[in-house]
Amino acid sequence: MNHVSLASLRGKISRNLVAAVFGALLATGLGLFLHAYNFGRGLVNHSYELQLVARGDVPVREAVIVYMDEASHAALKQPLNAPWDRSLHARLINRLTTAGARAIVFDIVFSDVDVRNPAADAEMAKAIQDSGRVVLGIDVVHLGLKDKMGTPPIELLKQHAAGAGSVEALADSDLVVRRLHTWDDDLDIPSLSWATASFLGVKATKDENTRQASRWMNYYGPPHFLPSVGYADALNPAVVEDSFFRDKVIFVGARLLTKFAGERKDEYAHPFSYWLSSEMAAERGMMNFIAGVEIQATAFLNLLRGDWLSRLPLATERAVIVGLGLLFGFGLVRLRPVMAVVVGLGGLAFVVAAFQVLFTQKLIWFPWLIVLVQIGLALSWSILFNSVQFYVQQRLFEHTLSLYLSPKLVKKFAGNPKLLKPGAEEQVISIFFSDIANFTEMSRHLDSDALAGLMNRYFETAVSKCIHHTDGTVVKYIGDAIFAFWNAPEGQPDHAWRACAAALRFRDQVMQVVDGKPLRTRIGIHSALARVGNFGSAERVDYTALGESVNLASRLEGLNKFLGTECIISRETKEGIGDRLVTRPLGLFQLKGFGKPVEVHELVGWPEEEEQTRPWREAFAQALADYHARKLESAEQGFRRTLELRPGDGPSESYLDRLEELRAQPLPADWETHTIMREK
Repeated sequence: MNHVSLASLRGKISRNLVAAVFGALLATGLGLFLHAYNFGRGLVNHSYELQLVARGDVPVREAVIVYMDEASHAALKQPLNAPWDRSLHARLINRLTTAGARAIVFDIVFSDVDVRNPAADAEMAKAIQDSGRVVLGIDVVHLGLKDKMGTPPIELLKQHAAGAGSVEALADSDLVVRRLHTWDDDLDIPSLSWATASFLGVKATKDENTRQASRWMNYYGPPHFLPSVGYADALNPAVVEDSFFRDKVIFVGARLLTKFAGERKDEYAHPFSYWLSSEMAAERGMMNFIAGVEIQATAFLNLLRGDWLSRLPLATERAVIVGLGLLFGFGLVRLRPVMAVVVGLGGLAFVVAAFQVLFTQKLIWFPWLIVLVQIGLALSWSILFNSVQFYVQQRLFEHTLSLYLSPKLVKKFAGNPKLLKPGAEEQVISIFFSDIANFTEMSRHLDSDALAGLMNRYFETAVSKCIHHTDGTVVKYIGDAIFAFWNAPEGQPDHAWRACAAALRFRDQVMQVVDGKPLRTRIGIHSALARVGNFGSAERVDYTALGESVNLASRLEGLNKFLGTECIISRETKEGIGDRLVTRPLGLFQLKGFGKPVEVHELVGWPEEEEQTRPWREAFAQALADYHARKLESAEQGFRRTLELRPGDGPSESYLDRLEELRAQPLPADWETHTIMREK
C-alpha cells in the first residue's frame, strides 16, 4: 500500500511539473509572438492609448492654435475649395507679432503664387520679414511606394521665414499618429515641430545626433484639447485680447469637416477617441478626430517641455515579457483553481499599476496588454489543467460508486465517502413502485437485442425525464419494475408531491408500442416511515429502504391491475399533496399480507385537469359513498352513471362486478364494505 501511495505521489508531482513547464513555455511563447508580429500590433497600440487615457489630461499653456474653421470661412468670405487670400495671413502675422507671440507656425503649404491677388504674396512676405518669427510648412508628396519629393513655400515667402519644416504626419495603419517624427532623412528636412523648436533654441534640438532618437507622442488630452481660437476671431483684438497670444507659440492650420482648407485637409484618429464613450465625448466637447495642426502643436510641445514618451530597448521589453511569462506560466498551474484566480487577478492588478507608475514617473510606455494576455493564458491553463485533473480523479471515484449506486447517490456520496459506511435511520419517505402492464406476455415476441433496446429506452425516459426530473432516488431495477423514493438522502418537504409529479410525468410521456400495444406503466405510491440507509458490508453497500411501508407501496402498484388504473396512492400520500394535484378516492382495500384495510386514491392529473374531470369524479365519489353506506341500488346507478361520463372507467367496472357478487348472496346488515385482496 505504501509503495502504491509513493508511486501515485511521484506521478502527481511529475504531472504538475510538466504542466508548469508547459504553462511557462506557453505564456512566454505567446508573449514573444504577439510582441514580434503584426498579429499583436493591436495590443501594443492599445497599451499606448490606455496609458494615456488612464493618466488623464495635462494642462498646457505654451502654445495656441488658430483654426481656419467653417465659421472663419464664412466670416471672412473665403472659399472652401481654394487657398485663402494671403493678405489675411499678413494681417494675422502682424496681429500676432504685435500681441507678443514667440513664434507663428503655419501648418499650411504656400507652394504656388497667389494668382488671384499677386500683391498679397508681397504683403505676406513683408509681414513675415517684419515679424522675424514665422515658420512655414513644406509639403511632402509621395511619388510611389518609396519615392517622394518636398515642395517648399515660394521663394518670396521662404527667404524671409525663420524656418520651414515638413507638415507630414506619419500615421499608423489605424490612422493614429503615435511616433514623434523629427527629421525626414530621405529629403533631409526637419519636421515642422522640430523646425519650430530649433528656431526657439529648445534644448532637445541642440544635439543633432539625437534628432533621430525614438520618440513617441505624448498627447495631453482628447482632440481639440489645446487652447485654440477661430481665425476670424484671432484677427480682432476686441474679441481675443493680446494676452491670449503673448509669449505663446501660435500654430495656424485647418480644422474643417469639408474637403478644402488651404488646399488640404488632414485629420487623424486620436488615442483618446476610441476609449471614451459618445456621451463622454459630447460632455467634454470632443471631436472624433484630431486636426493635423494640433498634432504638430503637440509634437512641438513635447520637444519644448521634454516630456515626449519613450520605450524600453527591444531586448529589455522582450526580457520583461519572457520573465513575466515564465513566472506566471510556471507558478499559477501549481495552485488550486481558486487560489490561482486570486493570485492571477492580483498579478494583473500589480502589472497594470507597475507599468502605469513607469509611465507617469518616467514617461516610458510598455506594451502591458501583452503581459495581461500572458497572465490570462497562464491562468486559463492553470484552471484547465487542475480542473481536468480533479475531474478525472472525481470521475474515477464516481465510476467506482456507480457500480452499485444510482446516479443521484453518486453525486451525493462522491463528495463524502463517509456516507458509504453501513448504517440506516428511520425517516418518512414517499415510496414509488412501477411495473409495465402485461410486460411478460409482450416480451415473449421480442428477441434479446430488441428487448434490451426497448428496456434501455424505457428506463432512460423513466429515470431521466420522470424520477430524476423531480429529484427522486432510484434504488434499483427489478426486471421491468422500478423502486424509487423521495426525501432521502436529501430532505424534501414536498416529497409526496414530487413522487406524484413523477408518476404524472410517466403518464405524459409518449408511449412506446410493442406489437401494436402501448407500453403502459402502473404505479403505486405510499408515504410512511421506513428504515433508510446503507445495508451491507464495508466493501459493498446497497442504499435502500426497508420496512412494511415498502411492501405496502408494492401492493398498491399491484392493485392497479385489479382496478384498471395507472397510479394508486395511499391516504398518507394524498394528505401529503393536499389539493395540489387532482385525485379521487377509490375506497378501502385489505391488501395481501396486511391485517387492516388501507384507504387508497387514484392520482388523476395536474391541477388544470380538475374541471374537465369533475363530472365523472363527483359521480364516482357519490356512488362510492352510497356503496360504503350499503345503498347498493344507488351505488350501482352511480357507477353506471360514471361509466356513461367516462366509458371504460376501471374502478366503476370493478365495483359493479363486486355488486354483482354481493347480489348473489345474502348479506348481513353490517357486512364489510372494504375489499379483501387475495392476490398481490
